[in-house]
Amino acid sequence: MLTLFKRISAILAAALLWSVAAFSQAPDATASWKVTSSDLGSGLYELTFTASIESGWHIYTTDNEYNPTELELDSPVGFSLVGVLTQVTEPTTFQGDKVFFDKAVFSQKIQLEGDNATVKGELTWSGCNEQFCAAPEHFEFSVPLGSGSPQAAPDPTGDNLSSASDGTESDGSNSLWALIIEAILWGFAMLLTPCVFPMVPMTISFFMKQSQSPAEGRVKAFLYGLFIVLLYTVPISIIIGLTWLIGGNAVTADIFNWLATHWLPNIIFFIVFMVFAASFFGAFEIELPSSLANKSDAKAGKGGLGGIFFMALTLVLVSFSCTGPIVGTVLIKSTAGEFWTPMVTMLAFSVAFALPFTILAMFPSLLKKMKSGSWLNSVKVVLGFIEVALGFKFLSVADQTYHWGLLDREVYLAIWIVVFSLLGLYLLGKLRFKNDSPLEHISVTRLALAITVFSFVVYMIPGMWGAPLKALSGYLPPIETQDFIVWNYAESPVGTLSTNARGVEVSSDGGDFAQKYNLKMPMGYNGYFTIEDGLAASKATGKPVFVDITGHGCVNCREMEQRVWSDPKVQDIMKNDYIMVFLYNDDKTKLEKEDWVMTNDGKTLKDIGRVNSYIVRERFDVNAQPNYALLGSDGNLLVPVRGYNLSVEGFIDFLESGLEKYKESL
Repeated sequence: MLTLFKRISAILAAALLWSVAAFSQAPDATASWKVTSSDLGSGLYELTFTASIESGWHIYTTDNEYNPTELELDSPVGFSLVGVLTQVTEPTTFQGDKVFFDKAVFSQKIQLEGDNATVKGELTWSGCNEQFCAAPEHFEFSVPLGSGSPQAAPDPTGDNLSSASDGTESDGSNSLWALIIEAILWGFAMLLTPCVFPMVPMTISFFMKQSQSPAEGRVKAFLYGLFIVLLYTVPISIIIGLTWLIGGNAVTADIFNWLATHWLPNIIFFIVFMVFAASFFGAFEIELPSSLANKSDAKAGKGGLGGIFFMALTLVLVSFSCTGPIVGTVLIKSTAGEFWTPMVTMLAFSVAFALPFTILAMFPSLLKKMKSGSWLNSVKVVLGFIEVALGFKFLSVADQTYHWGLLDREVYLAIWIVVFSLLGLYLLGKLRFKNDSPLEHISVTRLALAITVFSFVVYMIPGMWGAPLKALSGYLPPIETQDFIVWNYAESPVGTLSTNARGVEVSSDGGDFAQKYNLKMPMGYNGYFTIEDGLAASKATGKPVFVDITGHGCVNCREMEQRVWSDPKVQDIMKNDYIMVFLYNDDKTKLEKEDWVMTNDGKTLKDIGRVNSYIVRERFDVNAQPNYALLGSDGNLLVPVRGYNLSVEGFIDFLESGLEKYKESL
């Protein structure tokens, strides 16, 4: 057990290291600006706007269709514009667009109508990198012109103040408080994710038997929350410190991918949930091994500090596949030259994340004040049923990534339907466990819970025949694993070419690669499993390529498929106007030798998931799922990569913008 404990600790540290490089966020400002003025004579002036662009980012030209750099002036008083905003710097062609890197200079001529005037306005631009674009940003300015020029009016935002002559500029950075508030909101939101929510009943049950007095319960609950905070902030602070000292990242995505998708940790988590459920049903009492408790705290007995720390560690490990992206976006600031900000925002996130669990840990001690009875055991039994249902999510992840075929969607649903039906019968008093007292009548509360549970069962039943069950899309296996299902559009015979609604032939079998490794496409879509096959089809059909960067164990991927891809208009565009390519980053299928890939550092990749993960990191500079890339027939990005976003209209705009860019490139 001690060896296992050490292994789990090592895995956690490695997973935290991975998050530094896994995700990226925009800097506080993708470009900083200054403005100067020049007297050209006869009342004609030229304003010069100079942008210093953050490393790795670019901004667009004034005539870009989607992200132009634009100048907007307040109502002109005492002057008029001469011409339009002009690009002094020659733009660079990048991914089909005219853009500026590092530095860009623009000019605008102004004709005074009197002796002097003050020109006020703002520049608007969008900074982008190879992964995504930041939100539109604004630079407000106020420049006095002419003889006896009036004093420059202050920028009402307090940011990016400028004068006519000295080109003074500010960093335009967001306040630390804004980052802290954002981190706190993310911390609270994590409670509702599929990775975190299963730990709620486990926490309640664990602390039910831990406290002999309310005061002791509050202390242990506080320690539980403290351990959660420390497990996030201490390793991360060390990593940031090392990154700062070394000047780079020594990280690997393979470790986190192993933790999230390998059969071993997922089977361990599944067994842990089943063991807890059996304990809740009264099969036995879970006792922390005394040797482990003594190792953690020499003065702690059974269920002491060692047990509390283990619960906190389990929470952090199990929830990390959902909290990892947020942790990564906070950590990435350390590579941009900031030191304390990532630590402070990470502390804010972890405190907010730990607070609900701390309160839940205190709640059982409050229950002790109430009159004891069989209802206490009933709570544990209800939690046991919930643990059984939620524990199968981990087994499902392993099943999907290794293609075992044990938990197809209808099997998974059947288990849930049976589990929650038994829970409903238990609430009605039709089932009893050994620690339950006879139930002479049911309370209104139990009846209300039973109605809720059976309603949930009725909701799930149509899913056995293909109903999408969008509310559960993050928990269920993908719908294409279901054997008896009627698709809402006609499927093509496997191994043939079918003509779609636009009259263009597309593959319905995924090509030779898919047949060789028996790969299935999500939701019955047609397409391929390698970018090379997709580009070849693109050249043959004259259609752009849609690349789905996904994973079998990706909760958000399933939500995108069920909530966004299922929209009829989205289906129509994706089926008829794009060549689909599906890149699963966690697929454990072993490749034949001719399909192995060697990395730049000489490492040989021998399974589909590792190869795809390497390709998307190198080609798209992303290391998370889901992400979506639109490519021309030449393999270049048409628009910036889009990530997880449940906006159907936004996804349609994304697809249509790619089509427009593709047509322009022809």
